[in-house]
Amino acid sequence: MIKQIYLIPPKGMLSNECTYCPPSELGGCDNHILQLRHILPKDRLSKLEMDAFQISKQLENSDIFKTDTCECSCSTNHESSRKAADRENSMDNYIYCPIADNGKPDDLKHFQKHWVKGEPVIVQGVLQKMSHLNWAPEEMWSEIHGADTISDMEYVKAIDCLSCCEVEICTKDFFKGYSYGRLYANLWPEMLKLKDWPTSNHFDDLLPSHGAEYIGSLPFQPYTNLKSGFLNVSALLPHDIIKLDMGPKSYIAYGYAQELGRGDSVTKLHCDLSDAVNVLMHTAKVNPSGEQEEAIRNLKIRHTIQDKKELLGNLAIDGNGASLENADSSSPKHSDDDKGGALWDIFRREDVEDLKKYLMKHSKEFRHIYCIPVEKTFNPVHDEAFYLTIEHKRKLKEEYGIEPWTFVQRLGEAVFIPAGCPHQVRNLKSCAKIALDFVSPENIQQCISLTEDFRKLPKNHRAKEDKLEDQHFVRLNLEVEGFFSSGQ
Repeated sequence: MIKQIYLIPPKGMLSNECTYCPPSELGGCDNHILQLRHILPKDRLSKLEMDAFQISKQLENSDIFKTDTCECSCSTNHESSRKAADRENSMDNYIYCPIADNGKPDDLKHFQKHWVKGEPVIVQGVLQKMSHLNWAPEEMWSEIHGADTISDMEYVKAIDCLSCCEVEICTKDFFKGYSYGRLYANLWPEMLKLKDWPTSNHFDDLLPSHGAEYIGSLPFQPYTNLKSGFLNVSALLPHDIIKLDMGPKSYIAYGYAQELGRGDSVTKLHCDLSDAVNVLMHTAKVNPSGEQEEAIRNLKIRHTIQDKKELLGNLAIDGNGASLENADSSSPKHSDDDKGGALWDIFRREDVEDLKKYLMKHSKEFRHIYCIPVEKTFNPVHDEAFYLTIEHKRKLKEEYGIEPWTFVQRLGEAVFIPAGCPHQVRNLKSCAKIALDFVSPENIQQCISLTEDFRKLPKNHRAKEDKLEDQHFVRLNLEVEGFFSSGQ
């Protein structure tokens, strides 16, 4: 039995600045003098201070931390940029879009110029660094299970994008639908989404070669390497605190080139708790038949009539009564890009409050679970209940003067999303993406603010449950904030 030792001696036992051991009845060893011993060397703190000073001097002379916010040539040099918005009197309509490993030493500094301003970045050609591995979902499944074919007995849980509910489906049928499509009885496309498979806490165990190759091939390793990235704050935090699940995480979902308006294969509007990088690893194009295209056109007309009737004319339609069906004609020709797989909309941080106002005002024009109009909202950018169609984005700009960066992610491209930027994604084809989270020094305050936002959500809020339990949010907030406020 281990007794507790009391280091506070009884009255009269302390003299000559000596501390005596308490008597045996209190768990001590009578009146022997206690001697303090050093677990670490006596000069440990002074050495740490000297090391910190030396590192500080080195960083002062290093260009890698000079996040100069001056304007660059991205708005005019289309070889290293991609136009993604058409805002008036704005210098951020173009997204920095370098090529992976193009040998230019200034790429990281150029990245930082945009990153410190909260702008997304697209890196081309990332998949070429991982080309010796097969990233087709069926092949990854077969590698995990050590078989050449997928068993009819295996089942997975997927999200049905039309009902926004979880369904169980035979794994073989899911992957067959990924490559060849699935239809409801009325020929409407059935869109399924397999989120976080294999689960990130098993990704490296089940697919060790894929996991190591993916992380090692990501651009801007100082930020994206989970273990050695010296600009990745999450890699620097103490090991004994609760950390976010940083990934990698996979997202496998069907897609359709035309905007359907209901049941699109989408990741609805949301805001991640940290920075993230998302790479499009594999695509499969499913070509609809002429009969199906005709059925979809007729069903969309019926949906528009139903929306007008149910929502009493409050649906996002223009003053001339144009329907969502007609809005498709004004859509950018995303389907013409044969390498394109996913359509992204990323909103600026400074536009978040106006975006919230728009969604609160028009909330009942959106449909969510079982295609029922949204009745209640807590925080529109965290509810994960909204997807802004082409027409909604038009009205958003008309009413509030804001628009997102909109672009198509091509096969092999990595999209970097800064913390605090709400975003949504719609698949134009069946897509397999792998994402990884990280915390950059530039956005640490955004991460802490978002933690507080999630903490304020109702206890059973879906977005809150997807991230972490409430006590985890509180502790993460305190640990991260304390870590930096203490100057560590």
